Amino acid sequence: ASAIIRQYVNLGNPINATALRAISPTYLCLLNATELNKIDFNSLKLVSLDPSDCPQTTKDILYAKAKRAFSDQHNVPAYYKLIEPYLGGAPAVDLRALSKDNVNMNLNTFSKLRRDSLMSLTPSQVQNLLGINLHELVQWQNTSPISEWIQRQKQSELDKLHIGLTGGTQEGYINIVTPKYQPPSSAPLGPAAMMLHLLPALLTTFLMMSVLS
Repeated sequence: ASAIIRQYVNLGNPINATALRAISPTYLCLLNATELNKIDFNSLKLVSLDPSDCPQTTKDILYAKAKRAFSDQHNVPAYYKLIEPYLGGAPAVDLRALSKDNVNMNLNTFSKLRRDSLMSLTPSQVQNLLGINLHELVQWQNTSPISEWIQRQKQSELDKLHIGLTGGTQEGYINIVTPKYQPPSSAPLGPAAMMLHLLPALLTTFLMMSVLS
């Protein structure tokens, strides 16, 4: 299928609405960046795509095209429903803007947001994005990437959502990650090398004593 699509494009044929209907949904994720960039953004006004299970590059390219295609409707309520299938490629700045529009994002869409975009959202921004669906977040708290987002938040901020989320960072605690290093070789270490080798352990001990004192 990928070879047929590539030959179709190489012959100079456009990836228009007709072609997209033939490709989607079964073969949409097979399109490479070159083929995706040949899609006329106006075609997205005529056919609805769902790239949520495609590679991140596909999501990013199609989101940019969809945003352009529906830009003239950005200030009307229908905009969110038009752009929703493509939000897996949305940057954080666009999600923050949507959080001000009372969009009531569902958890299935929320869980498929671009990872770096999701991680940069605050609990209050997530609350505004999800709206009436916020209470469902607790049912998803052990699924990735939502669980990783929770771990990055202060528990005190999560408590303000009043839905029972747990797993955030407690006030006054320091997460110390023990560095991984190669085991020492059989050759003897000089004094300077020995100090460098022991430095991570010494630093960890010092920090623990400071916290406990």
